[in-house]
Amino acid sequence: MKVEKSLKVCEKGHKYYKSSDCPSCPACDKENKPENGFLSKLSSPARNALIHEGIDTVQKLSKYTEKEILKIHAIGSASLPIMRTSLEKEGFSFKE
Repeated sequence: MKVEKSLKVCEKGHKYYKSSDCPSCPACDKENKPENGFLSKLSSPARNALIHEGIDTVQKLSKYTEKEILKIHAIGSASLPIMRTSLEKEGFSFKE
């Protein structure tokens, strides 16, 4: 089964093909990727989802349970070990 991809253009003028309605531009995602911190270790969809929710520091991340984080669209179980390690490095953990 071949998925139909449509040409999209972001507000910066980057052209890309997507099969979903997700407005995330791969070129912009690459430009906006942080060089360090826990967000730099996550995939673009996971990083964008957390930023959209206002979760941009380990301190803010520690205010959520793992279940609450997994309920956020675009966050999958593969991201949890990365987040858990980042929290532990800074002396934090997910909320119980």
